[in-house]
This record gives sequence, C-alpha cells and structure tokens, in this order.
Amino acid sequence: MTASPTPLVVGLCALTLVLTACGTGPGSPAAPVSSSGALCASSNAPVVNSTTASSSSSASSSTAPSSAAATPTASASSSATSSATPSWSFVTEPDLKPVKLQVLKNTLTDTSGYIFTAPYAPGAATGQTGTYITDVDGNPVWFKAVPGTSMENLGFRVQTYQGKPVLTTWQGTAAGSPGYQNLPIAAPEPGACFYIYDQNYNVIKTVSAVDGWTADLHEMVLTPQGTALFLTFKTVAKDLSAYGGPADGYVGDYGIQEIDLATDKLVFSWDMLDHISLKDSYETAASANATDGNVWDVFHPNSLDLGPNGELLVSLRNMWAGYAIDPTSGDILWQLNGKQQSDETWPLISPEKDARFSWQHMLRFRGTDQISLFDDGCCGTNADGSDEAAQGTSRGLVLNVDVAEKTASVATTAYHDPTLKVSSQGSMQQLATGDWFVGWGIQPYFSQYGAAGNSAAKPSSNLVYDAKFSGDMFSYRAFRDTWVGIPTTPPKTVAQSTDGKTTVYASWNGSTETVAWQVLAGSSQSELAVVEPNAARKGFETSIVVPGTVAYYQVRALDKAGQVIGTSAVVALSS
Repeated sequence: MTASPTPLVVGLCALTLVLTACGTGPGSPAAPVSSSGALCASSNAPVVNSTTASSSSSASSSTAPSSAAATPTASASSSATSSATPSWSFVTEPDLKPVKLQVLKNTLTDTSGYIFTAPYAPGAATGQTGTYITDVDGNPVWFKAVPGTSMENLGFRVQTYQGKPVLTTWQGTAAGSPGYQNLPIAAPEPGACFYIYDQNYNVIKTVSAVDGWTADLHEMVLTPQGTALFLTFKTVAKDLSAYGGPADGYVGDYGIQEIDLATDKLVFSWDMLDHISLKDSYETAASANATDGNVWDVFHPNSLDLGPNGELLVSLRNMWAGYAIDPTSGDILWQLNGKQQSDETWPLISPEKDARFSWQHMLRFRGTDQISLFDDGCCGTNADGSDEAAQGTSRGLVLNVDVAEKTASVATTAYHDPTLKVSSQGSMQQLATGDWFVGWGIQPYFSQYGAAGNSAAKPSSNLVYDAKFSGDMFSYRAFRDTWVGIPTTPPKTVAQSTDGKTTVYASWNGSTETVAWQVLAGSSQSELAVVEPNAARKGFETSIVVPGTVAYYQVRALDKAGQVIGTSAVVALSS
C-alpha cells in the first residue's frame, strides 16, 4: 500500500457487457468509438444503438415538471407506444429504445426528483443498455445507450464535483459476456473507466485505474477533497490446491485507488491481498475453473464509503463482511460480520442472530453508530456454476453498530412483497426525508419505504412506491435523487400530416426544465408564426395536433415561467 503525505480523511454480479479502452491515464480523454468494438469512449460521441445489447441503469426520483401557466390551445398528448410494448419508441428519437417501467404502487407524498438506473440483461435485452433517468411515473427524462452490444453502465447516480451536481457511471465490459469467459462473472475486463457528466450531459472527466489495475465496476466515490476513490481489479497467479482449487490458479485481487482529479496523480492505494486472509472467504476455491480462467473470486468487493471519522468502509461480498480501513496506514480498524483468522487481530463486530447478513451489497455509514446495506442472503457458487442454497431472505437492512462493545443489532428492515430471491446485486439508499429507496438487483424491482421500514411478517406495510422494468431487464443499483438537466443539444421535432391536420412531435432528451411546448409553422423557413402558444409537456415525447398543413414547423421549449429555453431546427412536413 502507498499513501500520499496528506491522505484523505475520508456489488455486482453483472452478467453482460466488447473490450473497452479509456486511455492511458486516470484523467485521459476517452478513446473514440471503433467499429471493432464498444470502447469506453466519450459519451459525447455517437453511439451504436442495439436493441439486443445487454443493459444497465441507475436510479433517483421525481415527478414531471408542472404545466405552464397558459392554457393549451391544441390537443397535446404523450406519443408513447402502447403500454403492452416493453420498450419505448419515439418519432423524434428513433434510435432510442429504453425499457419501460411498470409502476405497481405510488402513494408518494413527494414526487419530486428522478430515478437513476442502468438497465441491462444477461442475454437479448428489452430495449437498450445505458444510463437512464425517469420520473416516478415511469416517463423517460434522459437516456443514453452504450456504444456497443457487449458494454454496460453501472452505478449511475448523482454526486458532487467542484461544488456542482454531476452524474457518474462506470462503463466497460464485464466478464460473463459472450466471448469474455476468461474471468469470474462480473470481473471488469481491461480498459474500463468511470465517466463524470456535467448538467449539460457532457463528459468532463474520465477516470481510469493505474499501475496495472483495472477500474472495477462496483463503486466510485467523489470526495470533498477533489479526488475520486474507487475499487480496482487484477489477477495474481497462485497455487490454490491448499484451498481446494487448481494448482495453476489465480486470485481475483482487488484494491482501492484514490486519484487527484486536478492532477490525475495517484494519492492512495490499498491491496486486499496484503491484509485479508483468503481463508475468510465463503466462496470456495473449487469454484475457480477453466470457464473463469481458473480465477478464484475470493473477495468480490462491491461498495466503498467514507466514514464520519475519515475511515473507509469496504463491503466484501464473498467474505460476508464489511471492513473499516485507516486511510493513512491502510490498517484494518475493525470488521463487521464474517470470519476471522487467528492472525487477524482487529476487532470483529459480531451481529446478533437476526442482524447477520450474507452476500451483501452497498454498505453505507449512517452517522457514527449505524450502517445500512442490502442483504442478499444468497448465494455462493457451486463447482458447476449453479447457485448454492440461500442463507436468508433478501432485504434492506440497517444495523445499530457499537464498535467499542463489538456488537450489532437490527434497527430497520425492508422486505419486498412478494418475497424476492436476490442472488446478486442490490442497493439501499436513505433519502433526505428519511425514507429508504431499495434496488432489488438482479430482480427487476425498485421500491421506496417509509423511514420505519417493515418486517418479514408484514412485507407490504410502509411500502409507498414499487416499480419494475418490463421484460428481462434489471439494474445493479437504483437511486432516487434531485437533478437539473440542461442539454446543450437542441430539442427535436417531427411534423406529420393526416386528414388535413398536422401532428407535431416534440422532445428534448435530458431536459428537466421543459414544462410546455410552443409550435411555429409557415410556408417558408424564414416566415414562421406561432400556431400553438403553449401545449403542456406529456412525458418524454409530446404529440401536438394543430389544424391545417403548411410546409415547415418548429418547436420551442418553455419553462415554468413561460420563457423559451430551447428551439428546435425547422423541419419540413412529412406525410
């Protein structure tokens, strides 16, 4: 382990993703998209949209903006495809086909904000894979498909960088994709990176691992000190026969790197092999086989958090444990749950029976005496690649943790109705209101619960929101958050004539401030007049019927004050 002189005080079993290339350094420009594969390229570049690509997504929530004050004078409606169709189809954005959401329950008193996901699937996907923002009614707000059929985005969420809200996501190829059977499922292939987007949806920073490591897909945290803290991966050759694995085996080693985003310099690194015994793993070495390149997925970290006293908290799925790490020395301060060997002398916090967890994801500090997490309760891997028996019921879990007394007890739980078996992935986020937003990982659901949560005996109680993806899509994590998106690309419009009337379609991918549309028309491109002053926005794409037909049309996006915030190109009428 190395550390800077002034160090910081500071999950996933993905199933699909072509080889990625992000550049040579942590802040290097992304490589351009190549026809030979899906590169970790700038998201400002054109993408190859495929409706059979595997997918990913993230989450946060809010309602659509309120209508403009003026009364619409033309018929306006959403141009969405039938609800029976599992993916969206738009006239103005024919290349975008994100998966639809089915809202199963919505009794939210606060519908502001948005849901952030990165939907994907293990095979042919329903719609496309990419970064996805929706409102709580299931309407798309922003979607960007990945530039290839074997790529994924993961961990898509809102963070803060240089005092401003940004979007962050991992992009790359995960082992388990067709043609990528060389590593345990969900291990990152070389070339993966993280992107930071500004509010205009431009990539303002690309973050990659250094010193022979690969940026791992599970977590990147932007710190108040202007650094990026993230998990990393590499393989290390090792004779695994003493552990019941192959003699010509490898360990899937993981670490932590911290990059100064201003200088692109490495300021902190930490290697799990230097600190944690392989014997603590609940994933047997026998699971390492030729299909996975004889690599033992012994650790499988899937989350990273900054503690109230400067410590780092890392979740190791296959150890059933969380570890607090000193950011200066790299020493382990204490361990929550899991096994411990005799030579591992740090304090072991042993939860009460009902507070124990397994195969967990997304450990987060909640003040100084609580930790929240998603408790999968399932599953290890048999030698034939199948799931082992589940250890418990999948749930959101909040623990009261007393480090001095080395005890942990249940504070809050969140169960789904019906009960879900979540064999990988998952997230649990506390909202500003105190409510809990739970992503159910490999299951296609995400739900919101009141602050008190619920119990296994009453899984439907205190559930205020529940939604799921259509088809076979799911998202590693799901988040709900506030966001203001101001795209620099112009709105899109298409005008079509039918029976002496014109239907004008209007959309603006990523705009959160558009509440209404103004329609202009004319016989020449230079002589347009307003024919619809204020048609309320309806979902991602609004269809507006205006009387008569002329040669050219244009739309203007209006904000809640009625001000024009965007203008489309002038388009010719089509039949």
